[in-house]
Parts: sequence; C-alpha cells; structure tokens
Amino acid sequence: MNRTTDLFLTALAPAIWGSSYIVATEMLPHGYPLTVALLRALPAGLILLLVVRRLPQAGWWIKVFILGALNFAVFWSMLFLAAFTLPGGVAATLGAVQPLLVLFLARIALGSTITAMGIAAAVSGLIGVALLVLDPTAALNPPGITAALAGALSMAAGTVLTRKWQPPVSPLTFTAWQLTAGGILLIPVALIVEPGFPMPSLTNLAGLVWLGLIGAALTYYLWFRGIARLGPTTVTSFGFLSPTSAVLLGWIVLGQALSVLQIVGVVVVLVSIWIGQRAARPAPVPAANAAQAPAKSA
Repeated sequence: MNRTTDLFLTALAPAIWGSSYIVATEMLPHGYPLTVALLRALPAGLILLLVVRRLPQAGWWIKVFILGALNFAVFWSMLFLAAFTLPGGVAATLGAVQPLLVLFLARIALGSTITAMGIAAAVSGLIGVALLVLDPTAALNPPGITAALAGALSMAAGTVLTRKWQPPVSPLTFTAWQLTAGGILLIPVALIVEPGFPMPSLTNLAGLVWLGLIGAALTYYLWFRGIARLGPTTVTSFGFLSPTSAVLLGWIVLGQALSVLQIVGVVVVLVSIWIGQRAARPAPVPAANAAQAPAKSA
C-alpha cells in the first residue's frame, strides 16, 4: 500500500472523530461524559479482542495499560473536564497544541528532527482551529485550561509512545489491547464520578454503537496503523481535521451558521496539514523493534 493511501486512511480517523460532537449532543444522555467514554472504549476493545483472539505477552501488559491511559482514559477524562469548565472553542483551541507537543516529544523519545516548517505547520494549524471555533469573548479559568493542556499532553505522549512501543502484532491487535485497557481504567472513574447512568434508549444505543465501532474501533485502528507506518510527526497534523469536520458537520447537518472567519479557518487548517506533510520526516524505527518491522504491518 503506497504512502498516499496510508495518509488518506490515517486522515479519515480525526475526520470521523469530528462527528462525535454531534452524536454526543444529539443522541446521548447529557451529563455522563466519562460513562460514555467507558461505553465507547471497553465494548469496542472487547469486540476487537474477540476478533484477534490474542492477549499481550508478559512484558507488554504495563506498556499497554500506560498507552490505554494516555490515549483514552486520561485523554478523554481531561477532554471532558475541559469541555465542562471552558467554552468549547477555548477547549478545542488549547487542545490543538498537541501537534507542537508531538514534535518535541518525538525529538526526545524517537530522535525525530524538528524543522522550522514543521513548527510553522503546527502553529498555523492552531491558528486555523482558533478561527474555526474560538469566541473572542470566551471566559477562561485555570482548572479548565489545565485540563485542556493535560489532555493534549496525554494524547501527544500516547501518540509518540505508540510509535516507540511497537509489539510484534498487527495494528488491529494493538488497537484492541489499548481500547480494552483504557476502558478498564475508566470503570472506577465513571462509577464514582457519574453514578446513575439511565437505561439507554434506541437512539442512545445507536449513538453508542457509532462512537464505539466507528468512532473508536475503526478510527483508532486507522490512527495507530498510521503512526506505525508514517510516524507521529507525520500524522499529528491530521488532528486538526477533527474540529474542522465538527464545524462543517454542524453546518451541513444542524444548519449552524458558517462565518467568513470560519471559512478562512478551514483553509488555514488544510494548508497547515499540507505543510505538515511536506515538513515531516519518517521517525526512525526504535532499535528494539527494528527486527519486528515486518510483523508490525501485518
């Protein structure tokens, strides 16, 4: 499979993630974000485990749970905390610092090169997201800002470590492990913080199926596959597609207004992604995993 196909399939993941906003607001009970995150991760992970029928070897359990925490449990918890304590545009804009964090973390953990063009792509994408979603009158508060930045750091670290820690299994198996681990870690948090989740309706179930099977199992398989094949600095700029697709879907599906500034934001985001692809250089395969390279893409 050529690089163009790999880029397209990887970009599909954050583009689909943008639909989560509509699904969450229009199809799911309000006030239970952590429980929804649990129901999104754990069933999807268990279903994939039934498909792949393979558990981590002894040396991988701790790494898998660290990745499950970074990519799902901590990230989603901080994301929802930021969404509850900050205006949505502020939370999305602060979360968009993730590509910048990936550049520096990949330099430390993988020895990737940081280029001026790569930094320019990350900064311009951040500006594009701000134009898309930020309200100039939005209020700020320290807990919300801390949560948003912590969520961005968690996902950035998870993205880089997903590349660094590549077990000799297929991306589908690796996705199953991480989703299941993240869901297990969310169980006590959801039960303690959000007791009393209501009996889901058919609409709720449809929303959970979409978020679980499409928004988690499929998209994170594509995302982790892209990280393994292309490297974290190449795929991270695609994260800007999530708020972009959310805004565009709100315009198309819900009839929300699309301002001139938002249209400019869409263009800036797309240009930043193009720059990011030109600037990115493949991250070196960690020496410990080099011998396993053929198995990774199985």
